[in-house]
Amino acid sequence: MSHTVRPAAVAGSFYPDSASALDSLVSHMLAEAPRSASAMPKAVIVPHAGYIYSGPIAASIYAPLRRLEDMVRRVVLLGPTHRVAVDGIAVPASRAFATPLGVVPVDAEAIAAIADLPQIVVSEAAHEQEHSLEVQLPFLQVALGDFALVPLAVGRVSPEAVAEVIERLWGGDETLIVVSSDLSHYLPYSEARSVDARTAQEIVAMRPDIEHHEACGATPVNGLLIAAAHHGLHARLLDLRNSGDTAGNKTRVVGYGAFAFDEDEKHAH
Repeated sequence: MSHTVRPAAVAGSFYPDSASALDSLVSHMLAEAPRSASAMPKAVIVPHAGYIYSGPIAASIYAPLRRLEDMVRRVVLLGPTHRVAVDGIAVPASRAFATPLGVVPVDAEAIAAIADLPQIVVSEAAHEQEHSLEVQLPFLQVALGDFALVPLAVGRVSPEAVAEVIERLWGGDETLIVVSSDLSHYLPYSEARSVDARTAQEIVAMRPDIEHHEACGATPVNGLLIAAAHHGLHARLLDLRNSGDTAGNKTRVVGYGAFAFDEDEKHAH
């Protein structure tokens, strides 16, 4: 039998499990985020740790997206698999994803549009406990209101195969592409800052050769870079920090970057 709704797996650990506390926290982080004079991004890269660690960095991406609330109707969300190994890119059997803020419908039409690609597999298991996609949903719900979701859990697959899927789902202004990825993992603070700064330079330079020790979501990041370059987009760095800057100690940190992709050349530096 087909699953109907994928329940929240990390509510209460990565973010609050109370709807009012979650709404209040996300709204506060969005209000505190720096105001970006950004163009309307077509795609973004955001971190996916617990909100206490990466929430403020994610908010720097999601705050400007609030102006797209009446435009964006579909979010193509890609993140790496952390718990279940997958050959290819997994779509869920579920028809919706739940968070404490409500239920987000899965875009069945978009899933059908990529179903014939050999890299697409159906795996509820890949999505069941996966946090990389789930932690983006409350931010998206508060920033965008109603939208349909295309949840893609990216496993062992080439960046070119990811780019092919993104290309097919590219759409117009109604479609936003979100890649969920942290940067370096468990380096000392100063080393992480140096490694993450180099990775950020590579992303802004649109070089699709990020490695997994530089970003856990390297495969979807590289896939996005290929597709974005094909469409003439530019990447901008909005925020670059790590857990030592937000809520953790500085002996072993995880890096977080926020990047927006748009056609506005004024911001391409």
